[in-house]
Amino acid sequence: MKSLFLLIFTVVPVLAMAQTKPLQTVPKVDLNRYLGTWYEIATIPQRFQKGCTGVTATYSLRKDGKIDVLNQCYKDSLNGKHKQVHGKAWVVDKETYAKLKVQFFWPFSGSYWIIELDSVEYQYAVVGHPNRNYLWILCRTPEMDEGRYGDLLRRLQEVHGYDLSYLKKTPQKTD
Repeated sequence: MKSLFLLIFTVVPVLAMAQTKPLQTVPKVDLNRYLGTWYEIATIPQRFQKGCTGVTATYSLRKDGKIDVLNQCYKDSLNGKHKQVHGKAWVVDKETYAKLKVQFFWPFSGSYWIIELDSVEYQYAVVGHPNRNYLWILCRTPEMDEGRYGDLLRRLQEVHGYDLSYLKKTPQKTD
């Protein structure tokens, strides 16, 4: 009984603190290196992505300095109907370039915070939201090294305070 009491009063406050601590972004993003196509490796599923597999996001710079966003997927299976949606993004933190807003349907926009990034080769990124209800693990290739994936999951829980119980891997075409 003493052990249970000790566990409750040490672990629960730590978990609660992780959830109330503000979400941290990476210190700096080079947007030109971030542009291009990313494969969704895993996500906390959202209503607007229901049934999506083989998800990719492609970012390109617009003449006005904003970013074109093209999200694509296959509906219900990797052989399903191809779907896509166009949007735009813009930087809201000009110091780090790690906080953006994304808009697919006016007037609604959402926070797009880069919270993990391969700062050397830009081969993986993790995008989150300040409320921690949204999460995307992205990679430049359809598959991510399992060791790297495991490290990211650990960091998402321990450093960023994410509850990963809803996280789902995204099937990708690997041919």
